[in-house]
Amino acid sequence: MSTKRRTIALLMDYVGGDYQSEVRFGVERAAEAHDVNLLVAFGETLALPGATDAAQNSIYHLIGAETVDGIIVASATLCHHIGIEGMREFLRGYAPLPVFSIGMEIEGIPSLTVDNAFGIELAVGHMVDAHGRRRVAYIGGPANNEEARTRAEAYWGALAARAVPPDERLFAEGAFTIDSGRSAMRDLLARGGEPDAVVAANDKMALGAMELLKERGIRVPQDILVAGFDDAVIARFSKPSLTTVRQPMKRLGALAMDSMVRMLDGKGAEDVALLEVELTCRESCGCGVQASASLPPPGTTGRGGAALIAAQRGSLERALRRSVSIPTGSLDGWPGDLLSALEAELTGKEGRFLHALEALLDAAGRAGAILDHFQGAIAVLRERLHRPVEDGGDGVFQDAIERLWHASRIVIGSASVRVEGERRLNVELASMYLSWSARSFSTCLSLPILKRVMASELPALGFSRVAVSLYDSTHGGHDPQQTTMKTLFLMEGGREVEPPPASFPARLLAPDGFLGGGERTTLIAIPVAFGDLEKFGVAVLNSGAHELVYDALRLQLGSAVKAAALHREMIRQVELRERLEQERIHQESVVAARIQTTLVPERLSVEGLELSALMKPAAAVGGDYYDVLATAEGGWLGIGDVAGHGLAAGLVMLMIQSMVSALTRRDPGASPARLISAINAAVYENVRGRLMRDEHATLLLLRYERGGRVTFAGAHDDIIVCRARTRRCVCIPSSGVWIGALPAIDAMTRDAEFVLEDGDVLVLYSDGVTEARDAHHEQFGLERLCAAIESAQSASVVAIRDRVLKEVEGWCPSPDDDITMVVARYRAPRQP
Repeated sequence: MSTKRRTIALLMDYVGGDYQSEVRFGVERAAEAHDVNLLVAFGETLALPGATDAAQNSIYHLIGAETVDGIIVASATLCHHIGIEGMREFLRGYAPLPVFSIGMEIEGIPSLTVDNAFGIELAVGHMVDAHGRRRVAYIGGPANNEEARTRAEAYWGALAARAVPPDERLFAEGAFTIDSGRSAMRDLLARGGEPDAVVAANDKMALGAMELLKERGIRVPQDILVAGFDDAVIARFSKPSLTTVRQPMKRLGALAMDSMVRMLDGKGAEDVALLEVELTCRESCGCGVQASASLPPPGTTGRGGAALIAAQRGSLERALRRSVSIPTGSLDGWPGDLLSALEAELTGKEGRFLHALEALLDAAGRAGAILDHFQGAIAVLRERLHRPVEDGGDGVFQDAIERLWHASRIVIGSASVRVEGERRLNVELASMYLSWSARSFSTCLSLPILKRVMASELPALGFSRVAVSLYDSTHGGHDPQQTTMKTLFLMEGGREVEPPPASFPARLLAPDGFLGGGERTTLIAIPVAFGDLEKFGVAVLNSGAHELVYDALRLQLGSAVKAAALHREMIRQVELRERLEQERIHQESVVAARIQTTLVPERLSVEGLELSALMKPAAAVGGDYYDVLATAEGGWLGIGDVAGHGLAAGLVMLMIQSMVSALTRRDPGASPARLISAINAAVYENVRGRLMRDEHATLLLLRYERGGRVTFAGAHDDIIVCRARTRRCVCIPSSGVWIGALPAIDAMTRDAEFVLEDGDVLVLYSDGVTEARDAHHEQFGLERLCAAIESAQSASVVAIRDRVLKEVEGWCPSPDDDITMVVARYRAPRQP
């Protein structure tokens, strides 16, 4: 009688980070070897004690005995805010399931860590002992992270052991990110401690530090030495390549799974197991790329290559095994196989060694080994088999074997480049498909449309087995207790299938039969949520897609379900309007005004711009729109006006606002023209196809860059720029077409640009300003608007806004259209 296959859960904050990706790879390969199912669940770092746990972390609380037999937790990725006590409480919440911790030693929980203290001792000791540095700075990780704390303590201990005086100016904290490494390095330089070497608690912070040093004209390693920790893939390819402490991240994952299986078999696991680390010297400390240390040359050996190998085969196998770290046990016998092939080569079977080497590299690549490390294996063989002629060596033999080593290095280099090329191609393809799918997901305004988009886009992203389930609806809302779910979308074998109609307990994550089955599976579970508070459900997907895709899809699904909920509410409001008819028109206008004004941004903050804005709805509310969205490089400004009045106009405006917000956040550097075209297609389909109305709108999008460049596209009133140099206004026309009038406007929509100078004032406005009429039906006009701006040019942006509003209201005391304005003064970055 067959027994049910076990399922192990792996919990982590992200699947695509350098550390997370390597650990997950090791866990997945070991799960295959043990023939157990794997369920990887990720959300975000756990929240601070007392704070509201993010909706993205709701997935952790759904994992339990209903779906898994044991839980492996990448504690080092979840603990940044809550520390060791918070992690202990979190892990104990899974009792009575067996739980295993990676990266953090938790009392009462079997744990696996690396020797963090010894790793920092190696790095700091190398700087002091090998390079004579006495001003070694340190960039540590988050204070609540146990690994980071251990590494920081080891830094001070390494200095004390070498009688190097401690200096608080040489210590800074980061957040394990490149940006935090840059900031920490900037702080270290500003304190005047004059560091001559820097050790960082992970590679990303070390790389960030090197970026900052390069910007300051400080050379690495000529002026300052740098070392990191982890040996992430990027460390080998940075310039200069990064000296780092290599921790066996894939091995961590594999051993954690091995331990979990032993625990399930009743054999128990060590309370704490510690893995060794080693220092890998590269260019950033001045050592260059070094092969793994070989053993001392052997003593007396027989003549001939085969005899040399036979005489020291055991020690050679050990040296080779140390030179290359292969995460799983699938290739445990590779040193012996390689030596046997070399013996065959040396006894006349030409080509046997290179053929075996190529096969080994192919298998090692699939097992997650770093192929460059095999250069060290060749170095070991070359040193151990070298016999100079003056010491009795055979010159002909030595020439022949040198050619073999040279050919081997070429084979290894080619294989390594090929692997990196495939990795880069996969990243480019994943990015391309994500870019395409982002447009589709961003304009999903109903759940049926979302289902169609998933059916068409998910296979291209690498998915063939998917279950997206939402908390069960009750009276039009989500299950308030979030105890049951209903499947929205189901895919098997790359094709959408009809989901079961019945609800199921939320802790099962997916409909009955999806998680189990005859074949062993690895599945990824992600929360379907929006922001920190709104939890919609869970998506369970097959593994095998590029790691970039999972986190992007998590955000896209959450945003799409949120957009569908908003759209559903908007449709409800439209239907309400139709039922109210004439006697409810006033109340309808109140609702429309609330929609319009509620979406006005509460705070206006974009680096380099002094901002002020207003939206004053008229009695018959129209569909004016404006928005200000900050980005890392500048920001986006938008303004528009929906033709007509009332709730329908407000509805179209709300569609536009939600799509602009989603698209600009997804791609802050996008072309305004491409966004306008995408929004137009969605508005046309929804307004004309679903609402059966003919509303259209003006829409102007401006992408502002901190250097003053503004790129824009769309159709709206002229852009006014009051130049600080001349104190005169320049009117810049927009040349696009209306949104929602035509099914496609790509050919008629182009980007244009202008440049702001320091002190220039940018004014965006709706036609409620220029078309305001006095008692004689004369319009206020563009000329009067420019004169009002010029008269207040040197005043604050608030004063300019109020000056224009005062003159418009004086001209037309009871305007019949909304008045909307955005006023911005540009302040150029100060030159260093």
